[in-house]
Amino acid sequence: MLLLGFLRQGWVIAGLVAGTPALAAPTPSVIDGVVELFTSQGCSSCPPADRLLAQLAARPDTVALTFAINYWDYIGWKDTLAAPEFTARQQAYANGRPDPHVYTPEAVIDGLFDAVGSDKAAIEKALAHGKASGQALSVSAHLRESGGKLEIDIGGGTAAPAEVYVLRVARTRTVQISSGENSGRRVTYTNVVRAIRKVSDWDGAPLSLKLTELRGDDEGYVVLLQRGSLDQPGAILAAAKSEGL
Repeated sequence: MLLLGFLRQGWVIAGLVAGTPALAAPTPSVIDGVVELFTSQGCSSCPPADRLLAQLAARPDTVALTFAINYWDYIGWKDTLAAPEFTARQQAYANGRPDPHVYTPEAVIDGLFDAVGSDKAAIEKALAHGKASGQALSVSAHLRESGGKLEIDIGGGTAAPAEVYVLRVARTRTVQISSGENSGRRVTYTNVVRAIRKVSDWDGAPLSLKLTELRGDDEGYVVLLQRGSLDQPGAILAAAKSEGL
């Protein structure tokens, strides 16, 4: 179902080459951290986390993403940005921890650490630890859009195997919430994930991908190289983002 959903969003793999890159050699990744915020329009404690996520997204060396989850819908407001696969991603992260419970707002940092989404100090600490420890962001990645194509270069490394994902991201979405815990609030969400799709495996050799892309004017892309799978996500080894995300 995820594959069909992805294709409906307009992504088609035009071609891929493993081994010697067909494109220019990858440049070192400038991304030093990835923050995934799991949030809900129905959660009264989430707006502070949504505002912090916007601050993190302004950093050129950080990928900051909003994943809207749907298990707060029972309160009385159906989240207009949520999708079951985003809720499943949060639960998949939790399943890898001793306590497999999910909560909102929750930030997952570099695929390795979790923190309350509004706790800036905890998130900053996790970002510093992930990069310094060598567990995350150890592989180069480069993303560019040219001639209607999305071109991705992933460098070589010893942390294989891993998988390459492309995420279609809306830069901002503002929602007027008329019921539930946030009734009457107008909340702006930043870098809202609209779809996530695996596009390749990675065996440690340099890899180049070229995708045909169709997107709205206010959208962009994020590329993640991540250990594990969609069902069992692990450390994020590389990341790149469209300009403006």
